[in-house]
Amino acid sequence: MRICFVCLGNICRSPTAEGVFRKLAAEARLESKLVIDSAGTGSWHVGELPDSRSRAVAAKRGYDLTHRARKFTREDFDRFDLVLAMDRANYDNLMQLARGRSLVPSIRMLREFERGAPADAEVPDPYIGEGGFEDVLDICERACRGLLEHVRERV
Repeated sequence: MRICFVCLGNICRSPTAEGVFRKLAAEARLESKLVIDSAGTGSWHVGELPDSRSRAVAAKRGYDLTHRARKFTREDFDRFDLVLAMDRANYDNLMQLARGRSLVPSIRMLREFERGAPADAEVPDPYIGEGGFEDVLDICERACRGLLEHVRERV
């Protein structure tokens, strides 16, 4: 199964989710059956490492965020089976980008996989301001555990 996590700039939320899911997949010995990536709907940070605050918070919990930011393209729809948006705006951007394509992978919100999350729950963007990076990591851990259950049933 090929999975791509998507946020706006691909430097906070989506690389955090990617890093969390990579570790969970490795612990479950599923990494050889998965392709895991992340991207952004915007191109402002292409080529950059994740935000230093995301990397610092993740490192404290044993996650290594080394992904380089990239922009999600129409061709990515051919590369992935499951595309997971961090929020409604990015979900809508992905749906618009997919418009007119005959084959589109499943596009869903990441928090759909978080047990007990409200319907249409989003992963908040921590980029502006100092707080929120711990909260984003907490959310990604919960949602990615649920995603791992979903994936395990399908691979």
